[in-house]
Amino acid sequence: QVQLVESGGALVQAGGSLRLSCAASGRTFSRYVMAWFRQAPGKEREFVAAIRWSGGNTYYADSVKGRFTISRDSAKNTVYLQMTSLKPEDTAVYYCAADSSGSAFRSRVYDYDYWGQGTQVTVSS
Repeated sequence: QVQLVESGGALVQAGGSLRLSCAASGRTFSRYVMAWFRQAPGKEREFVAAIRWSGGNTYYADSVKGRFTISRDSAKNTVYLQMTSLKPEDTAVYYCAADSSGSAFRSRVYDYDYWGQGTQVTVSS
């Protein structure tokens, strides 16, 4: 059973930084793509960033490119999202997700098989 547990969400001022973590367990993730999504109040869940576990290739939404960095630590089975230059519009619940298909990067919610519970990020102006 795949389990994804996010942590690191907090209240931060605009312009600040934050690092989210996603601890993954239950499988060998070498063929997986891991991703971060976010959902703001009243809005649909949207793609933020993805990383291919094997090789470390990354893919970003235009809205976060240059500000956010996704990475993984294979020894710890953990995926990170380093967020810098945070803006109030980054306020959302951030979710970790896993795609077991082994296909190319995908950014749609229904392409991902497993989800964490989410962690709240609030950016004050």
